[in-house]
Amino acid sequence: MREHYDFSKMKARKNPYLKFLKQPVNIRLDRGAVAYFKSLARETGIPYQSLINLYLRHCAAHQKRLRLSWAS
Repeated sequence: MREHYDFSKMKARKNPYLKFLKQPVNIRLDRGAVAYFKSLARETGIPYQSLINLYLRHCAAHQKRLRLSWAS
């Protein structure tokens, strides 16, 4: 291993994985929803935040929409 490396001649380039990085957000969820995903996490061994992300990604990929109707 060298004692000194010369990085002055290196060319900068964009991170090719930038589009795959996750964006941190704050979101308020019902306790029941969090408990549900935490129980799935215990069963599967996958962190509950990852499960929530996978579910939301699936919904976005399949363009799922909620059907809401308000009682009058």
